[in-house]
Amino acid sequence: MSFQGEQHPGVVATPPQTQGFRLNHTMLRVKDPEQALAFYSKVFGMQVMRRLDFEEMQFSLYFLANLEPSDSVPDDAQARTAWTFSQKGLLELTHNWGTEDQEDFAYHDGNAEPQGFGHICFNVPDLAAAQAWFDEHDVTFVKRSDQGKMKDVIFVKDPDGYWIEVIQADLMVGKSDS
Repeated sequence: MSFQGEQHPGVVATPPQTQGFRLNHTMLRVKDPEQALAFYSKVFGMQVMRRLDFEEMQFSLYFLANLEPSDSVPDDAQARTAWTFSQKGLLELTHNWGTEDQEDFAYHDGNAEPQGFGHICFNVPDLAAAQAWFDEHDVTFVKRSDQGKMKDVIFVKDPDGYWIEVIQADLMVGKSDS
């Protein structure tokens, strides 16, 4: 590997001890797993790779992925657990049992004050087609591709109000000189 990453203040050379480290997943807490799973499977084509229940602590974890036709996912639950935790770019939805029955319950989306977490992002092959797909499925838009200063970028919300950025990689070329 010859590319060493962009250099900015605070960046240090990659320590050899970190070889093999990979970001596996990002976790979002969800109020109602049925609604969240319907959204991510129907709107974004994600599949549940593994569900893990922790009865004593009363929560469940759902690990979702966008699979490629070439992906070979083990059928055996234990092997699939190891496979799941070796992947890149998964989405973990965490459900604390009972939240779905609390009418006024909501998680902080990270974009309301005080700001913190911002969004997750999906790359799509055709941004215009994705925007039309979202319209067909009554997805809530924060920003459409032709709105605001950042053109060719969509932001939508999931059922829990988390923001999802949607981009088309080749349209990102030339968006910034830095």
